[in-house]
Amino acid sequence: MSQATTSMINLPMTALSGVGESLAGRLADLGIHRIFDMLMHLPRDYEDRSRLVPIRDVQHGMSALVAGVVTHVENSRSGMSVALEDETGVLVLRFFKVYAGLKNTMVVGANITAFGEIKISRYGVQMAHPEYHVTGTKAFESGLLPIYPAVKGLHQNKLRQLVRLAINAVSREPLHCLTLQDLSAAGVTGVQADLLSALKQIHLPDKDADIFAQTALLEDLKERTHPACRRIIIEELVAHQLAFLYRRNNIYQHKAPRCQTYSELASQLMASLPFGLTGAQKRVIADAVADMRTSRPMLRLIQGDVGAGKTLVAALTACYALDSGWQVAVMAPTEILAEQHFINFQKWFEPLGVGVGFLAGKQSAKERAAMLERIVDNEVQIVVGTHALFQDGVVFAKLGLAIIDEQHRFGVEQRLRLANKGVANSTPHQLAMTATPIPRTLAMSMYGDMDVSVIDELPPNRTPITTVTISRDRRDEVIERIRVNCKDGKQAYWVCPLVEESSVLDAQSAELLYEDLCDRLDIRIGLVHGKMKPNDKQAVMNEFKLGNIDLLVATTVIEVGVDVPNASLMVIENAERLGLSQLHQLRGRVGRGSAKSFCVLLYQTPLSPTGIERLNVLRDSTDGFVIAQKDLELRGAGELLGKRQTGDMGYYLADIVRDEVLLTAAQSIAHKLIESPDRQALAHQIVNTWLPDTKEYVNA
Repeated sequence: MSQATTSMINLPMTALSGVGESLAGRLADLGIHRIFDMLMHLPRDYEDRSRLVPIRDVQHGMSALVAGVVTHVENSRSGMSVALEDETGVLVLRFFKVYAGLKNTMVVGANITAFGEIKISRYGVQMAHPEYHVTGTKAFESGLLPIYPAVKGLHQNKLRQLVRLAINAVSREPLHCLTLQDLSAAGVTGVQADLLSALKQIHLPDKDADIFAQTALLEDLKERTHPACRRIIIEELVAHQLAFLYRRNNIYQHKAPRCQTYSELASQLMASLPFGLTGAQKRVIADAVADMRTSRPMLRLIQGDVGAGKTLVAALTACYALDSGWQVAVMAPTEILAEQHFINFQKWFEPLGVGVGFLAGKQSAKERAAMLERIVDNEVQIVVGTHALFQDGVVFAKLGLAIIDEQHRFGVEQRLRLANKGVANSTPHQLAMTATPIPRTLAMSMYGDMDVSVIDELPPNRTPITTVTISRDRRDEVIERIRVNCKDGKQAYWVCPLVEESSVLDAQSAELLYEDLCDRLDIRIGLVHGKMKPNDKQAVMNEFKLGNIDLLVATTVIEVGVDVPNASLMVIENAERLGLSQLHQLRGRVGRGSAKSFCVLLYQTPLSPTGIERLNVLRDSTDGFVIAQKDLELRGAGELLGKRQTGDMGYYLADIVRDEVLLTAAQSIAHKLIESPDRQALAHQIVNTWLPDTKEYVNA
């Protein structure tokens, strides 16, 4: 790629004529920083102002330019209705806000040209609040007009002008993209010939003489099924898959410590457990051990449903690094989860003579300094903590394995920073875990640089959980059920989405709920939420685990928390406000003992059809992967994982649910490009076009 083109697409918007700092600031609010971002600011809709449409030919939902004579005007309390007639039919212009200029214009006999969206109902053909003028006095902006996502102070005309400037700027040099041969070899057909022509088609669509063909074209562009859209999507997906492969290869340039394939420590730990491993657990451990026996850094993600025993798999994998003389770091996204891991690893390893330390942000300076000294002196071989493990002041004596829990809550950059904590000229093996079952397409989009192992078998001692959906109108019945449950010697959770009362959301806060239940129930009730001090949270959780609390009122902080086998009832307040995957995680807090377990989903009426469908999915399935796939289809990746995580994916147009087939093809194309010496230059150019911030991994 020539330097001119490289610099052009990656130049800031201020490089375009007429774009000063003020305008650049407004564009930045739309996520537009460089010229390529402007090209990828794609229309959300189109207006066809290229021709007058006879009234008889208008269709519901289309935006149309019509002209006719006013034959009737009616004023009422609800506004003004104007009958507009041409040679083919009549439609009604509806105005809900009436002003003097409108009254003066809309008079019987006036010739009017109007543009707006058509609504056809039992009330006839209508156009509400159209743009209008007296025919012949002026002209509307004509043609097929793209409508862009906008912000205050940035009008459509300005955005259209800037897009045209950006297209002209990059048209002087080729915009590098995949060849049609690359695409057809991967089974991708029906795409625009190249990236630049695709961008021109989507921003400045061709006019068609036939109005129905025109409407179909615009619909395909809006739905992102048009060949131009498919070209942009496949290019974008390939760029992301390439970036994953480059990151992976970048890590593979470093050596990782070779670990032995037999571990006496693992045998001792297994012997101390009151149960055996499932076949799936054994398989995943074998995958990890096979990775760690080589000097190539392991990059492996372990997926498993709630209660599948991922933590134990990680602990047994750690044994192979420990027996080989290396330290292990265990990182969790929250202090409460880190504390839980610390308790488990202490329980498992300290009787076997392995030192286990803890490092978190809220430790005192004295505690932290003492722990840092023990880590660098190799007095503790396992260090459990939060993102505090990333910090520059943390120096390991011999870090050989990094275990990262709830991987989806950490960005790639954080993971790579931990990779830099190894001894000189080496990087630790990485074993990531997630208890959020991730659909295949999402895993490909977020963890394309990692090998994936799935624990697809639950331990045999897990009891099935019966899930029921109940309206909040029946809360009194649920409270009575709690009372009976706890009087029988069992324990229960009651989860609600908020800590404090909110005037915005009609949701039961944990604190109010706690007070209410304390008044109504003669049982021991505890309260835990994210705003409590870590020590206070841990104290309450421990009391619950010891059986000194019958009912634990909590926010979603217990999504990941202590195992309490005696807890057999889970009530989730305002279940409609939580994601399916999160609800499934919460539900997994019960059913860990031998007692029959129940999960009650309390919802606020009325529920939307989608809301009903979502809760029914959870009621009817206990398979986390099925639930996650449905959650992805119903709500999208942004809701399944959180906006921050999916923001890291950085897609302009691609949608991993809609474009699943193209994603699979993109993965294949990326592998072929990166493995072919004569295609390396193109691979670099594609990544530089779409993801210039990743060039440090590309080494180009």
